[in-house]
Amino acid sequence: MNKIYVSLLISFFALNCFAQKPVNWPAGKVIQELQKLKVFGSVLYIAAHPDDENTRLLAYLANEKKLRTGYLSLTRGDGGQNLIGDEMGISLGLIRTQELLSARRIDGAEQFFTRAYDFGYSKTPVETLQKWGHDKILSDVVWIIRKFQPDIIITRFPTTGEGGHGHHTASAILATEAFTAAADSTRFASQFQYGVKPWQARRLLWNTFNFGSTNTQREDQFKLDCGGYNPVLGKSYGEIASESRSQHKSQGFGVAAQRGEQLEYFATLAGDKPQQDLMDGINTYSNRVFGGSYGAAVDQIMNEYNPIMPGKSVPKLVALFSLINKQPDGNYKSLKLNAVQNLIEACSGLFIEAVAGHQLNVPGDSMKLTITLNDRLGLPLENVSGRYNDIDFTMPKVEKNINSTVVKNFFIPLKTNITQPYWLEQKMSEGSYTVNDQRLIGNPENINPVVNIRATLYGEQFNFKTPVMYKYTDPVKGELYEPMAIAEPVFIQSAPSIVILKNNDQITQTELTYSLQPNITLSGKTQFNHHINSNPVEIISDTTNHPAGQSYQIKIKVNAKDILPNSINTFNGSLANPGLYENQYFNLRKILHDHIPDIFYNYLDMGTILKIDLKTVGSRAGYIVGAGDKVPEALREMGYQVDLLQEKDMTVENLEKYDVIISGVRAYNIHTWLSKSYNALMKYVYNGGVLVTQYNTNNSIGPVKAKIAPYDFTISRTRVTNENADVTFLLPNNPVLNYPNKISEKDFEGWIQERSIYHAEKQDPAYEMPLSMHDAGEAPQPGSLLVAKYGKGKYVYTGLVFFRELPAAVPGAFRLFANIIAKPKS
Repeated sequence: MNKIYVSLLISFFALNCFAQKPVNWPAGKVIQELQKLKVFGSVLYIAAHPDDENTRLLAYLANEKKLRTGYLSLTRGDGGQNLIGDEMGISLGLIRTQELLSARRIDGAEQFFTRAYDFGYSKTPVETLQKWGHDKILSDVVWIIRKFQPDIIITRFPTTGEGGHGHHTASAILATEAFTAAADSTRFASQFQYGVKPWQARRLLWNTFNFGSTNTQREDQFKLDCGGYNPVLGKSYGEIASESRSQHKSQGFGVAAQRGEQLEYFATLAGDKPQQDLMDGINTYSNRVFGGSYGAAVDQIMNEYNPIMPGKSVPKLVALFSLINKQPDGNYKSLKLNAVQNLIEACSGLFIEAVAGHQLNVPGDSMKLTITLNDRLGLPLENVSGRYNDIDFTMPKVEKNINSTVVKNFFIPLKTNITQPYWLEQKMSEGSYTVNDQRLIGNPENINPVVNIRATLYGEQFNFKTPVMYKYTDPVKGELYEPMAIAEPVFIQSAPSIVILKNNDQITQTELTYSLQPNITLSGKTQFNHHINSNPVEIISDTTNHPAGQSYQIKIKVNAKDILPNSINTFNGSLANPGLYENQYFNLRKILHDHIPDIFYNYLDMGTILKIDLKTVGSRAGYIVGAGDKVPEALREMGYQVDLLQEKDMTVENLEKYDVIISGVRAYNIHTWLSKSYNALMKYVYNGGVLVTQYNTNNSIGPVKAKIAPYDFTISRTRVTNENADVTFLLPNNPVLNYPNKISEKDFEGWIQERSIYHAEKQDPAYEMPLSMHDAGEAPQPGSLLVAKYGKGKYVYTGLVFFRELPAAVPGAFRLFANIIAKPKS
């Protein structure tokens, strides 16, 4: 793959170049931004994950105090769980990145990330920093501090462990170290070649909390009320915070609005303790940076602003822009120039958009681009021209409230960079992404290709940047804007994702299918390579023309004898053609959810062939889909016919045809109708069926409100996070460890991320617990697997993370799962 990101205007200040639709500011927003022009102070909030941030505090700092406010989330939340789909890992991280950006657009803060990967729950900061790479992530925090230049740094968690999660504690440790290291010219000195300088924040604070049984707030700590009401915005900060936090939909974090006094407490970790205000001792007025008449000019604009006639403020805003331009270069000069230009665009009523004719555009083809400018208030725009991708073009005459439109076709050279989240360009290490361009580190997402509209307004030259978007009209949702992407010339999809060859099968061959979708016409000789374990084993050539947009398939027969037994074998395809810049390997994944923009990323679609000793019992499974997982696909590869069950299917008569019924992860948390299905499910088990319940949570996010089992137990928050933790067989003769597959310690090798979550406890004596496991330094935990006889059947609750292990093709997980879902011997 080419270098993937589009590196345009790489800057923390190019905030309007990220992918989002054109924004029209109401008068309240204009007033708010005018007020911010007078404030010269900044706060950086640091924690570990999306949804760790205190949205009420961020909203208060950004909108009441008018401070530049940032949230640095060390990870993108890749290792979390997902309540809205089956995306996990990097796909989930991409979703949660956009959820954070949506939250920041509401509460007014900015968003940053390090290269740290959320590898799942960690119980110690030692493990966390070892996997992330302590110095690597510390350098990222230092870089972002030097770029952002905060006066105050606030951590969500302490260094002493009260935050629970090892990632939480590690975020505080790194923030504390970075507070000092950012000011040390000998630390990470290679960063200085990119224009940053050592930076010393005034103080480091810990935003203490009262979470459940953990109360770290003390009356001797500095406190402030963040629950006030903003009459300009028409909302209290508790209301803004609830809207912001509710953007974390993948985590089920919708919350009710809060009103009234809301106190926040702060412990001082470094620097002097605030007495009257968080910004005690810090000059937040314009004379901190700018001399002359800046403050008076801003006051005059604010006093004269008329929301009925906002255009009358534009001449003085232009004069303010010129005044700032004469100031010495620095962080605040860039920030205030950008802020004033945004106000000019808002007050002038300018509408600018650049719309691509297709969402996906391909190197070697042309892209239709429609650029529209509307001077809705009729301001004196002169010398209007445009520029895209180093190509200049003229705009038609600009008249009041008349669309000035240019439609141009731009050829996309073959060597054009493919759109890819910049942190996915290179192969990642175990616990962090690989990003080699220092200037990209910290950015929340790629900076989109932009169209520059250049114009003279009241004698000053402006360059208005607008991201290139794709626009369409949905009959229900109306006009929608989505990101435009540069796509690979060919997509290669491998199927199935997992193939299981059982050692005792008589099958001598299996068929793999490659679906190829050319996005440009392939002519001449096309050569397709089929790879097993990265080695080309079959080459297929043809000279057929393959038109753009018409998919075709290549089927490959694989001999079972050529597959390594008791191991994971991978397969993928590649394609070469004279019309392509380089060989093609990748497929495109598109993530669609209504609350975030469309997300695209390229990946090597590598399937897996397992040749293992696997025996199964039964042939038909009913699956109750939960929050989203890929277990049904794995069951089909094991040889089961899988039916996805809905509420209407939950009758005794219908259920009796299934050998096993399995509920997906968190099914009881999200389907209230399962409480009405209890009697039918228990009757099914009593008559000889097998019912398997995968993990559910029992907390405020998703409490279990239904009975789920024939005998009582409680769902705890106990988990075993070390995927290599030793497993003890407490009941080695239990059928679940012996039938139809003999389970051994080897079956727990190669697991990923974790062993188990949300163990059962306080269980009825009717349950047997065949397994025990634990993380280092902890007592044995036996609640990962509960098995009970009920009538003629079998009930199982398991916190073992099959939803991770089966899609990852872990051989032992398939063997153990086959035993769990097997009907007992007669």
